[in-house]
Amino acid sequence: MKNQALPTLADVAKRAKVSTATVSRCLNFPDQVSASTRDRVMSAITELGYTPNFGARVLAAKRTNTIGAIIPTMENAIFARGLQAFQEELKYHGFTLLVASSSYREEIEEEQIHKLVSRGADGLLLIGAHRSDKIYKFLEQRNIPVVLSWVFRPDLNQYSVGFDNCEAMKELTNKIIDLGHKNIAVISASMHNNDRAYQRVLGIKSALKDANIEEQSLTIYETSYGIDEGAEAFKKVIKTKTRPTVILCGNDVLAAGAMRQAKKMGIRIPQDISITGFDDLQLASIVSPSLTTVHVPHRKMGKDAAQILVNLVTGRKVKEKSIKLETTLCIRESLGPVK
Repeated sequence: MKNQALPTLADVAKRAKVSTATVSRCLNFPDQVSASTRDRVMSAITELGYTPNFGARVLAAKRTNTIGAIIPTMENAIFARGLQAFQEELKYHGFTLLVASSSYREEIEEEQIHKLVSRGADGLLLIGAHRSDKIYKFLEQRNIPVVLSWVFRPDLNQYSVGFDNCEAMKELTNKIIDLGHKNIAVISASMHNNDRAYQRVLGIKSALKDANIEEQSLTIYETSYGIDEGAEAFKKVIKTKTRPTVILCGNDVLAAGAMRQAKKMGIRIPQDISITGFDDLQLASIVSPSLTTVHVPHRKMGKDAAQILVNLVTGRKVKEKSIKLETTLCIRESLGPVK
């Protein structure tokens, strides 16, 4: 029995009643083709079971149409929403996403960067700005465009789409101080090699300084991101000599863990202690009491980052090197005034 011939680009063009050039544009630059034509071509591809020849496409376009993203963790939802929007926008422009995780370790991120570049990634999305100069030089020498996200860093040479972590946490801390809180504790991710965590703690300290509150009254506990880690950190923080009236957590996951532990210990929220988070993940409105947090525009951040990378890879003009997105306070039930 003879093997059935695989469908070709010409077969797709014939079925969709378009030219082979139009089919190629649909695959490589879908945004350059009208929606009706694109739908007709994609239907023909599905009906015929056509699969593009990746090697031929790479040779023709001199790129792989692949973008790499390295996130610190896949164990919770902190980066999921932004990465989903990032992938959706890449797909619209005909790009494929490869994702790797660094486990918050600089040496693993460097290894993943080298691997993604060696596999032909046309550009990279990286979280935060803290990494060695040699990595940025490595990428620059190979003409690999990079977009930094979850941070706004106009002082750097790299493109960035994100928000001011220091400013966002300072705004939340100001609200907490307005409610009469002076004995403040922080459950943060490790600030070593994590500029987002460092900047958030810096924002808290800045707010205290502006309010003439001694920094010595601030208790800081660093831990890994996770619900169990948040619970364990709460047990440590609550036993400090000066018991805090509020705990600011570096993200909603840590806050959820702290709230769970408070309930186990019979500590009421917010009557006995207030707890806040950061990110405004879905769980922030599901936990009871609902969690006061900082809303981060994850989806817009992911979409904007993808658009910049696509433009950089395809040689189009990028209007802004750094895009600042605004965060907003979500005041919910877990934050109350000092009793």
